[in-house]
Amino acid sequence: MIPNLDIDQLKTFLAIADTGSFTRAAEEVNKTQSAVSMQMKRLEEAIGRSLFVRDGRGSRFSRDGERFVEQARKLVAMNDEIVATFTKPELTGSVRFGTPDDYADLFLPEVLGRFARSHPQVTVDVECLPSERLMEKIKRGDIDIALVTFHNDTTEGEVLRREELVWVTSSRHSTHTLDPLPIATADASCSWRRIATAALESVGRRHRVAYTSPNRTAIDAAVMQGLAVAAMADICVRPGMRVLRPEEGFPKLGAFGIGLVRRAGLPTPATEALARHIRESFGADRALGSSAVVGPVAA
Repeated sequence: MIPNLDIDQLKTFLAIADTGSFTRAAEEVNKTQSAVSMQMKRLEEAIGRSLFVRDGRGSRFSRDGERFVEQARKLVAMNDEIVATFTKPELTGSVRFGTPDDYADLFLPEVLGRFARSHPQVTVDVECLPSERLMEKIKRGDIDIALVTFHNDTTEGEVLRREELVWVTSSRHSTHTLDPLPIATADASCSWRRIATAALESVGRRHRVAYTSPNRTAIDAAVMQGLAVAAMADICVRPGMRVLRPEEGFPKLGAFGIGLVRRAGLPTPATEALARHIRESFGADRALGSSAVVGPVAA
């Protein structure tokens, strides 16, 4: 007989994945560390696999543990959506949401899919624009909430994660060796464009803007066809692209933040609900890697 999984145990398991520590996970779920350890032991017994392996004084996820994170998230999310459907008042209204084109195909399918299942009566109007224009619309009150790029510490919004800005070229071409270097980028208002050109100028690398488009797909196509190199978020690198290294003459571009900004005033329940779904979706990407060490396991 197939055993039933305990949702409370799964939530504790995900707290370990998100915090990177048994100790911090215990605080997150309001349990003692020994109770967390006992829950994990029972979860391992239920599925018949070891989810953790010893690593020095602490523990890390086993390969089965890494695989289990995604499945656990799906089951917990489905559980929470079902419970919310029958225990919370039906949420209605609309949300005006903005995001740069770079993030639309990466994050929107999961975010909007989960949100629609939880709140089917809420309409979400999506607008894809560069972060600078989204910030202007937020300040004017033209949109309610936006996912934007932050390049410095900010007090204007809520940073959800940090990513590296990297140089990419085609994995099949040698475009990065051309002189002057052709680059594909958005228009002059794009902060990534300013960072990239300033970095090239700092090392005396001749370059020219060969392709300009506000659309990420067009820039991706220019890179993969060997027409230009580009600066983009590491998470946006696609198959057919190769990240260029400093020893190849491409200086590091630094890190940036991805986060939320809201228009001034009291947010609507629909806006707050969408913000919560975005946070949860970003939290789902913080699972432990194979070499990540979590806190000591209680006896």
